[in-house]
Amino acid sequence: MKSILLVHPLGYSAARAKTDVSRMANIMPPLGLASIAAYLDQYHLPNHMIDCYAHPDSDEMILDFLKKENPAFIGFSCTTSSFFDGIRIASLAKAQCPGIKIIFGGVHVSALREHLMHQYPSLDYLVVGEGEAALKELLTTPLADLPTVKGIVFRTDEKKVIFTGFRTKMLDLDTLPFPAYEKLSGYPHVYKLPIFNYPKVPNASCISSRGCPYSCSYCDRSVFKKSFRYNSATYLYAHLKYLKEQFHIQHINFYDDQFTFNRERVESFARLMIENKLNLTFNCAARAEHLDFDLLLLMKKAGCWMISLGIETGDPDLLAQHRQNPDLDMMREKINLIKKAGIRVKGLLMMGLPGETEASIHKSRQYVYSLPIDDFNLAKFTPFPGSPIYKQITQKGSDLGAFDEDWEKMDCMQFLFVPKGITRERMEVLFIDFYKSHFQRFSVLAGYISMLWKSPDSWKRFLKDLTGFLKFAKSNKRM
Repeated sequence: MKSILLVHPLGYSAARAKTDVSRMANIMPPLGLASIAAYLDQYHLPNHMIDCYAHPDSDEMILDFLKKENPAFIGFSCTTSSFFDGIRIASLAKAQCPGIKIIFGGVHVSALREHLMHQYPSLDYLVVGEGEAALKELLTTPLADLPTVKGIVFRTDEKKVIFTGFRTKMLDLDTLPFPAYEKLSGYPHVYKLPIFNYPKVPNASCISSRGCPYSCSYCDRSVFKKSFRYNSATYLYAHLKYLKEQFHIQHINFYDDQFTFNRERVESFARLMIENKLNLTFNCAARAEHLDFDLLLLMKKAGCWMISLGIETGDPDLLAQHRQNPDLDMMREKINLIKKAGIRVKGLLMMGLPGETEASIHKSRQYVYSLPIDDFNLAKFTPFPGSPIYKQITQKGSDLGAFDEDWEKMDCMQFLFVPKGITRERMEVLFIDFYKSHFQRFSVLAGYISMLWKSPDSWKRFLKDLTGFLKFAKSNKRM
């Protein structure tokens, strides 16, 4: 029977992984790929999974597997920054197994589709959008019938590139098996949540929804379009119970864009957690408009340890250009309610959105520093293919700013887009100063000191990788 090797590329050289500060702080399992593996198992389609991000020295592992198993397919799930590493591994696979077919999927592929097939002749197939059903049909459909499989891109015998169109029937998420965590080598111990973002280990990541009902300028719309689906409370509770019983997980981080969008679901889930204790804590992300004090108290009782909120910017005029419901006063009010309920708060921000100025960055700093947040993450804005702002930037060009579209560097750790009216060098200075000033505040320092007993493993990791963090800080200081 045809088998497939599923690969999650690293995105850069294995040597760089040892000094990559983002890996030191956070290694997330490829949950989408693990879901696909479990789905294929349901149909008795043999598959194996290798996560190069968790195991950077994976080339030999991949080649050994190809030599022993000679799979018919090798599939890659890629972000923009990891796409070229996927292409590199695909070339190795072709050299080892000349007849192997190369399949790519993921957000980058879904956004650019046929363009990639024309540009990279080593690609045999692309899976566009939701991957499970499309990949299963691709693996089991005769070549002559491939045009009937929705959600794929392929080449005809005449080398013509065909996109079969988007799938119209989306999966009921409650019918899916739990991701094939057991196929991730070293799970759960090789995977790490962001430091100071959890109380206990081992911990894990989970996604209980797909898509988002909002239309912010910077978010990808290529995979799930404007759809939004989520697991029921009973499925979600069963998922956590499985992780607890099978892998002894102590804490879960939900990577849903909108965990609290459906209030009834969250209430039901919280009551299940309260009435049938798993002794698990959890984090989630939410929009301020979907939180209220009664719900927060219930979530706290159910084990909610931290909530992340997308603040994005503290400049109301800039925020209004890129996000729906840009109400910073409401944001402040809801953050105070989260703290009142006894839950930690993490603020998520971006610097460098189109329209950003030095004055708007100053407003963001003042706003953030006035909030009682416990942690924050400041990303360097990157216009990814598939987001509305990417199309605007590539179409309007220098009217919005300068964009160096270097896919390998598009990891939100570098300013590849620089808004009009400001320089990249000045952006770097303001970025470092934003972070430096934040960590020099007494309330922030006191909060991290309290993590000695609230999250002791985080401090162990921080001290273990202290040299790497200091090197990163020095290298940024020189920019």
